[in-house]
Amino acid sequence: MAETGSDQAGDMKHDNISSPGISDQEKEMATNAFEAFNAGSYDESLKHLDNLQELNKDDYKITMNKAITEFYKSGQTTTGILKQMLMTLKNQMHTAVEDIDGLDDVENSILYYNQAVIHYHMRQYSEAISIGEKLYQFLEPFEEKFAQAVCFLLVDLYLLTFQPEKALHLLAVLEKLTVKEGNSKNGKGEGANSTNKESTALKAEFTAMIEAAKSKMHQYKVRAYIQMKSLKACKREIKSVMNTSGNSAPSLFLKSNFEYLRGNYRKAVKLLNSSNIAEHPGPLKTGECVRCMFWNNLGCIHFAMGKHNLGLFYFKKALQENDNTCAQLGDGGNGGNGQAAKMFTGIPMCALLANKRYELLYNCGIQLLHIGRPLAAFECLMEAVQVYHSSPRLWLRLAECCITANKGSSEQETKGLPSKKGIVQAVVGQGYHRKIVLASQSTQNTIYSEGQSAAIPVASMEFAAICLRNALLLLPEHQQHDSKPDIGSKSCSQSGSTESGSETSDACSGKTQEGDKFIPAAPSSPLRKQEVENLRCSILACSAYVALALGDNLMALNHAEKLLHQTKLSGSLKFLGHLYAAEALISLDRISDAIAHLNPENVTDVSLGVSSSEQDQGSDKGDLEPVESSGKQTPLCYPSSVSSARATMLFNLGSAYCLRSEYEKARKCLHQAASMVNTKEIPPEAILLGVYLELQNGNTQLALQIIKRNQLLPSVKPISSPDLRKKPLPFQSSQPVQPIQTPSSFTQVQRK
Repeated sequence: MAETGSDQAGDMKHDNISSPGISDQEKEMATNAFEAFNAGSYDESLKHLDNLQELNKDDYKITMNKAITEFYKSGQTTTGILKQMLMTLKNQMHTAVEDIDGLDDVENSILYYNQAVIHYHMRQYSEAISIGEKLYQFLEPFEEKFAQAVCFLLVDLYLLTFQPEKALHLLAVLEKLTVKEGNSKNGKGEGANSTNKESTALKAEFTAMIEAAKSKMHQYKVRAYIQMKSLKACKREIKSVMNTSGNSAPSLFLKSNFEYLRGNYRKAVKLLNSSNIAEHPGPLKTGECVRCMFWNNLGCIHFAMGKHNLGLFYFKKALQENDNTCAQLGDGGNGGNGQAAKMFTGIPMCALLANKRYELLYNCGIQLLHIGRPLAAFECLMEAVQVYHSSPRLWLRLAECCITANKGSSEQETKGLPSKKGIVQAVVGQGYHRKIVLASQSTQNTIYSEGQSAAIPVASMEFAAICLRNALLLLPEHQQHDSKPDIGSKSCSQSGSTESGSETSDACSGKTQEGDKFIPAAPSSPLRKQEVENLRCSILACSAYVALALGDNLMALNHAEKLLHQTKLSGSLKFLGHLYAAEALISLDRISDAIAHLNPENVTDVSLGVSSSEQDQGSDKGDLEPVESSGKQTPLCYPSSVSSARATMLFNLGSAYCLRSEYEKARKCLHQAASMVNTKEIPPEAILLGVYLELQNGNTQLALQIIKRNQLLPSVKPISSPDLRKKPLPFQSSQPVQPIQTPSSFTQVQRK
């Protein structure tokens, strides 16, 4: 966009020259000011503009040109002042963008365009798109160069806000404009003297400009197809990009992103390594830190390969590069996230978008959450949420950090084996007076913030409840939105792998499609309709878990029932929904209502993926899909099969029978569940349940043997009850406060 800024100044001077009703003296002054500006002699240009303003004090365009010349004289570092000046000029004209309704307002188009450029660099994308789409309506009377600038600005904005369909529509318009301009210029050139060296040079310069525009359009198309996950169309355009741009850094980054989408991770890494990023211009010229993008994209690729520690290493390298870039740009470089003019002073406008700190912190937080460091992940994501507070997915990740930090790290969870430490809490006395103290029924280590407000951002379950409430409120009431999934930070695109897209616009230029509807989830891609439903299920499951941990059983039951009523529910979340609902009902002493939830026949699938009939080619399946693609392993405490999941239900069912003092039925459920799983997979809670049953039966010796051997022992002939598998029993609620062997209802973290 730095080039766009230069173009706009030239257009404004030309506008003064070509305006009707001005004298030859004014034309000469305007021409001299324009030439001095292009030559970089800003002081001389200002002198000519001052003289011109003395002759025509009522022309606001002269004031605007003076403001822009002052802006370039300062090295483009007074962005806030320029924005205020343009706003003042617009107010003086008593016009608003919304009021543009005819060709009479086209003469003010330069002012509006300049405002859109400043909004773009300040990441105020909604305002920029609103202005750009109004200008697009009157594209016909514009000069070809200015019309191209408007279209390219809108294309950039649509890609930043993840609206690729609109971007492709505008690119088609741009192609027609380019062809039309080329034909008109060639027609004029034929009548000129072919021996004239000046004409030949102008023709060569024009040809080079047309080729550069075509190359830029091919790159934009690749970015749009990457966002749409249209691999076939993207493959065709990649060839055009490589033919026009060669092995430049932008083309290799795009091709690397394409290979990443195809799952060719090694080739994607090879392409990134082959890009010569040292020769790429710095952020002062392009507004991009290519070295930061390079390390970030490597982190995204290794995340997809399941190498999360290595991915974290690369994201930290990207953060270092980003901090170095911001230090070089100046103290004012805070990424354009603030609104005050002073926050944009001291850093060139074209470099305002170079700071990707918050996107990179988001990436680091996701990686840390995957490698089991929830507190460190919480710190990173809390800093990111200051900017991306409207992302429901980010609030869910924060809640997951709180849940992981509070669920404890027992030996059984880390190794997947039952341990005597989970059963025997202490041994008191010796000899005849020796007593064994068993562990309590709840082994969860919940950290409560006593005497502290739940709204204070600490990794507590109370704060997790607030995060989940925010996430639910940010989701649309009716799932009508559509967009694209992402992987923590947009990887390998020309304009940067961590495009924020912090604001979006629902305004439409071009054909409106039903699939264009989406809700923003920056810094990730917006959410498709199916992803909204998947995300809602994940949030409800986590909400039920957190409510149970906080003892709010009515709210837990409400969340669990809402979860089970979702239309498209994965087998894993359905399993957890039944368990959480049953536990809440048991705590509310509604054992009869919990019976249906503990039916083993309710469990028909425990996969973590979400089946969807609304899949596009190459698109992700929703918020749970990265389980397979990222190489993330299912937690060992989670049932690995339908059989083990049904065994978990039966273990809980045995506890329910104990509450009704139906010990024989409880024993049958317990031993049948034990026969369905490996001995080492029997949870400590089930061992305690066996001890309790034997003590109730008066068989103290067998209870001691169960504790010593840490395994269930049949007190009578081994029981096999095939009827339990064939038809549901009259279930009663489970005794443990928390369902046996259930994880914390996590969904896998979306990558960006």
